[in-house]
Amino acid sequence: MQGRRSLVCLTLMAALLTAMTPAVAQVGFDRPGRDYGSFVVRSGDPAVCAQRCDHDQRCRAWAFAYPPTAGAPALCWLKAEVPARVQHDCCISGVRGAGVIEPPISSIEFSIDRVGGDYRNFETVPNAIGKTCADACWADQRCRAWTYARPGYQGPARCWLKDRLTMPRRVPCCVSGVVR
Repeated sequence: MQGRRSLVCLTLMAALLTAMTPAVAQVGFDRPGRDYGSFVVRSGDPAVCAQRCDHDQRCRAWAFAYPPTAGAPALCWLKAEVPARVQHDCCISGVRGAGVIEPPISSIEFSIDRVGGDYRNFETVPNAIGKTCADACWADQRCRAWTYARPGYQGPARCWLKDRLTMPRRVPCCVSGVVR
């Protein structure tokens, strides 16, 4: 009897700890299906999508799509259920209450633009974390930091290499990183 009680207590403690761990949005993932509503996000900020879901009792999950091209809108889909996530560079998704707490990935700064210090820029392939841009900076001894601008905010996907560090500025268009 004592062993069974201990097992029940351990199970309840594990469930409580899991519930207390904050959920985070998932950069580079979509949650297709189960939509009951969608809207244009004029600011292009995925946090608007997460907040709308948090304030809507019907919403269980959300998916935000960055603008695919210049002039195209960013879109938010609200979901009545939590569909399985699917890897896709277009999007960031989450469950109700997750907000947009983008995960720290080594030196990657989500939703950050480092304005100034540019010595080279080039059009690049779109991806969720600006990998091509980060790789270009790491390969260039002059480069100290980089900013990847997602397509649709300033035109096609673009990489900016920087020879000095500048102050980070929070904007949804960009992903940045410091390498040296």
